[in-house]
Amino acid sequence: MNLIAVLAALGLEQWRALRWRAALEQLFVRYARAVERKLNGGTAQHGAIATAVAVLPPVLVAIGIFFALDALHPLLGLAWNIVALYVLMGFRRFSHVFADVQEALKAGELSRARRALAAWRGGATSELSSSEIAKLAIERGLLDSYRQVFAALFWFTVLPGPAGALLYRAAALLADEWRDEVRDADTTPMAHARAIFGGPARWLLWLLDWIPVRLTALSFAIVGDFEDAAFCWRTQAKAWMTQEGGEHAGIVLASGGGALGVLLGGPLPVAGAEPEFRPELGLGEPPDADLLPSAVGLVWRALVLWLLLMLLLTLAYLAP
Repeated sequence: MNLIAVLAALGLEQWRALRWRAALEQLFVRYARAVERKLNGGTAQHGAIATAVAVLPPVLVAIGIFFALDALHPLLGLAWNIVALYVLMGFRRFSHVFADVQEALKAGELSRARRALAAWRGGATSELSSSEIAKLAIERGLLDSYRQVFAALFWFTVLPGPAGALLYRAAALLADEWRDEVRDADTTPMAHARAIFGGPARWLLWLLDWIPVRLTALSFAIVGDFEDAAFCWRTQAKAWMTQEGGEHAGIVLASGGGALGVLLGGPLPVAGAEPEFRPELGLGEPPDADLLPSAVGLVWRALVLWLLLMLLLTLAYLAP
C-alpha cells in the first residue's frame, strides 16, 4: 500500500503541482512562531517542550485520521496517505525552478537566471557568473531533492500512515524557523537565547536526518560514479560542518558531486566584500548549464532505485 501511495502522489504532482503547499507550510510556521512567543524562556528545556508542542499535535492528528479511515476501509486509509504525501513531498516544487534556471542559462539570459536562482535559494546573485549559477542550482537541487523527497519518503515508509513524512517536514520547518541566529553575526543576548531555545528542534532534525541522508548519498553513488562518490563522501563531507546544513548537507553534496564528476562548493563572490569561503566538494571541473540535466537525471535514477527497493520489500512482505 505504501508503494501505491508514493506512486500515486508522485503522479499527481507531475500532473499538477499543489499550489497551496507553501500556504500550508506558512500556516505551520505561524503556529511555530506563536509557540515560540508563549514558551521561549531562552533555555534548552523550554526549547524541547516547545518542539514537542509544535510537532506532536499535527503528527498525532494525521495518524489518528489514518487509523480511523483505515478501520472503516483500507482504501480510505490509502487515499489519506496519497493526499498527505501529495501535500508533503515536493519533487516538482524544486525541479520546476531548476528547469527555469537551466533554460535561462542555455538561452544566455544571465539576468533571468540570476533572478530565478535568487527567488529559489535567496541571497545576492548579482555577482554570479554562469558557472557559479549552475553550481548553486545543482547544490540547491540536490539538497531540496533530499529534503523534499528522499527524507520524507524514508520516514513515510518507517512510521505508520503519513506520520513519518509529516514528522520530518514539521521538524525541518521548525529547525529552519528556530535556526541559530548567532551564525548571522548577531551576538546580542536575545540571539543567544533564541539559539539555545532552537537547539532541541535542530537536534531532532539532525537525528531524523542521520539514516536517510546516508541512504540518499549511497543511492547517488550507486546510480552515478560509485568510486568518486564514495571517496568524496568519506574525505570531504566533514569539511562542510560549519556551512549551512552542516555535515549532513556535506554528505549529500559531496556524494552528489562525486557521482556527477563535478566540483561543487568553493568560494562565491560577494559585492563589495571578500569572497565567501566554502570548502570544495566533488571532483572534476566546475559545472556549466550543460551539466544541469545530468543532475536532474541523477535524482530521478536515485528515486527509481528507491521505488524498486520499496517494490521488493512489498513483494517480500506479501510472499507466503
